[in-house]
Amino acid sequence: MASLRFFSRLPEELKQTPRRILTASRLASTVLAPGSLDAGAFNASPVRFEGVHHVALLCSNLETSLQFFQGVLGLEINLDRPDAKLPYRGAWLWIGPEMIHLMELPNPDPVDNRPEHGGRDRHFCLGVQDIKPLVERLEAANITFTKSMSGRPAIFFRDPDMNCLEVVEQGTW
Repeated sequence: MASLRFFSRLPEELKQTPRRILTASRLASTVLAPGSLDAGAFNASPVRFEGVHHVALLCSNLETSLQFFQGVLGLEINLDRPDAKLPYRGAWLWIGPEMIHLMELPNPDPVDNRPEHGGRDRHFCLGVQDIKPLVERLEAANITFTKSMSGRPAIFFRDPDMNCLEVVEQGTW
């Protein structure tokens, strides 16, 4: 519902062009509640995000997680990442040009009683050209997954530490 409230506060011309790039100052003056933030702070140079560099996941046992991410999903380790510089065990895995950073650290979040469907839990989404090979790998490894409730060719599943991943078929990037 928050997104509907956000959308309803946009000027009519912005509602008609949802892909229009909004300047931070225009967006701030349009949607921020009066006094909630200094809209003048948004007059600085725009931030130009380039993409997601990596997603960090906590794991209780690095070897178990690597069996899953390398063995089941087929991801490769980025050997150039500085593991020895960090005060905990970990690994960096390639997902296209981005990475997953596995960190063997205590998990402050509960792992029990997570929603059965990962779309109702925190997750991150990866894109693939064809989802069928992934479904075959998950089934062969006896890993439970659920299909997207939206009807898109997408699935949700969990790693050994209950981190949720979504994978959507998007064809060629």
